[in-house]
Amino acid sequence: MRLFTALDLPGDIIGRMDELLARLRPAAPIQWSTAARLHITVKFIGVWPEVRLEELKTSLAGVAARDPISVHLRELGAFLNPNRRRIFWCGVDAPGLAELAADMEAATAALGVAREERGYSPHVTLARIEEGFDMTALRTAVVAESTLDFGRFEARSFFLYQSRSKSGGPVYTKLAEFPLSHP
Repeated sequence: MRLFTALDLPGDIIGRMDELLARLRPAAPIQWSTAARLHITVKFIGVWPEVRLEELKTSLAGVAARDPISVHLRELGAFLNPNRRRIFWCGVDAPGLAELAADMEAATAALGVAREERGYSPHVTLARIEEGFDMTALRTAVVAESTLDFGRFEARSFFLYQSRSKSGGPVYTKLAEFPLSHP
């Protein structure tokens, strides 16, 4: 099983992002995300044995309780490092999310999951960019947008997802929900 944890986005924000993607797609023939794939990854777990799924769920359920996390989605950018996947993204401003990610790192590392080597940088992946792609037309289309503020929401839980590779892109299946506030 290939797994990750994420925050889900509310429908109205997904709708605004999907409208933007519909306007930007003609400017760039790149691998665009679909509305069903929009989320904020908190921890990429990677390949995990199905026989240990309950152990992982128990560990994630023990992540320290906290208040809901206020999330603001705005602005666009790109990770263009030639040594890593090139990503076109929407920015995430969410005080407290880095701490949640750190707690998840600790919880999953205790089970043998490799720690992330780079700092946590929350974002919503809007597209994957092939190396050598000329971004001029995409930059022009982004500049023409009147607003790049997609809204705010309160994250009250995070989710464990399975990712399966399919033709046409990955399919994400929600396996468990973990409330941020424990009873």
